Amino acid sequence: MAPCALCPPGDALPRRAILRRPKTLQPVCKECFFVVFETEIHHTILGYGQAERNDKGKRKALFKRGERVAIGASGGKDSTVLAHIMKVLNDRYDYGLDLCLLSIDEGISGYRDASLDTVKRNAVQYDLPLKILSYKELYNGWTMDKVVAEIGKKGNCTYCGVFRRQALDRGAHLLTVDHVVTGHNADDVAETVLMNVLRGDIARVGRCTAITTGGDPFSSAEARDDDPNDDDGEGGKSLSSLLPSTIKRSKPFKYTYEKEIVLYAYFKKLDYHSTECIYSPTAYRGYARALVKDLEAVRPSSIVDLIYSGEMMAQSMSLKGRRVGGDWSGKEGELMGYKKLKGCAGRQVQQNCSKCNSLSSQPLCQACLLLESLNQGVAKVELSDR
Repeated sequence: MAPCALCPPGDALPRRAILRRPKTLQPVCKECFFVVFETEIHHTILGYGQAERNDKGKRKALFKRGERVAIGASGGKDSTVLAHIMKVLNDRYDYGLDLCLLSIDEGISGYRDASLDTVKRNAVQYDLPLKILSYKELYNGWTMDKVVAEIGKKGNCTYCGVFRRQALDRGAHLLTVDHVVTGHNADDVAETVLMNVLRGDIARVGRCTAITTGGDPFSSAEARDDDPNDDDGEGGKSLSSLLPSTIKRSKPFKYTYEKEIVLYAYFKKLDYHSTECIYSPTAYRGYARALVKDLEAVRPSSIVDLIYSGEMMAQSMSLKGRRVGGDWSGKEGELMGYKKLKGCAGRQVQQNCSKCNSLSSQPLCQACLLLESLNQGVAKVELSDR
C-alpha cells in the first residue's frame, strides 16, 4: 500500500499505510489512524464543527468539569470503543469527569447474556463502576423475549428502543449522574435522518441530529427523589418517581464512521461482542442502513452529507414563525404567501407523564402506552391491524 498520508513531513521515510480511511479515503498507518481518530472525537467533545451553538454563537463543549458521566454500555463495538475513548481522553486531556458504565439487560436469551459478560470484563479492564438494570425489573416482569412472544417479530424494535431509552435515563437517575453518553455513530444518525424523512416525520429530525438532548429543566431536588424514607428503589429513589428526560444525553461519535470504529477496535484489540441481535433483521432501520451503505460506496461523504441535511432541516423548522405542522404563522407567513393550516396544533408542549412522571409530549409517555398495551393484551391486535 502507499505511504501514510498523515505522517509528519519531516520524517525521512513515512510509515507504510495499512488502511484507507473510510471517511476521507486517505492511506494512513496504524499510529496516525489512532491519533486522528482520537483527536477528531476530542474536537467533537470540545464542540468544534457542531451545528449547535450557544446564544452568542460560540461552540459548546459536551461536558463540564466535575460532571458524573454514565457510558451506555452494551458490550458491542460502539459502546466498547466509547468506553475506551472516554477513559483515554478523560485522562489525557483532564476533562475532570467521573465516569461509570450503565448497561441495560433487555432479556434476550442467547444474545444479551454473552454481551453482558463482555460489559463486565470492560468494567474491570477500564476500572469503571458498572450498574446493570433489566427490563424485567423496570417493566413489571416484561422482557423482550416475552414481548416478542406476545406481539410477534413485527414492530418489536419499537418496544425495545422506547424501553431502552427510558431505562437508560432511569438508571442514570439511580446513579445520580449528570450526563449519559451513547455510542451512536455517524452511520446511525444518517440512517435515522433518512428514516424520519421517509416517514415524513420532519419534526423529529431536530432531535435525531442534535449531538446533545435533554437537560435539567428542574432543580436537582425536584428532578431526583432524594427522600431517605423511600425504600422502593436503590439509594432511596423510587423508580416510578424518576424524571428521565432531565438527564443530558450526548453522542460523541456523531461524526465518526462505523467502519472506523470497527477498525479502531480491531487494531487496538479491544474486547467486544460482535453478534447481532436475533430480533433486529426484521427492523425497518435495515432498509435505511442498506441505502446508506450503497450511497457510501458511491461517495463516502454521503453519511456526513445526510447528517448536514438533517441539521439544515432542523434549523429551518426552528425559524421564527415556523410551526411543526409545516405552516407559517404571523406576518412572516403572510408575507411569504402561507396560510395557517386548520387543525395544526403547533409545537408540542412537554409535560409530565401521569404514570411514571417522566417528561412527555402527551399525558402518557410512549413507554407507558406500550406497557399498557402489553398488560391489556391489545398490542398484538394493534400491530396486526397496521
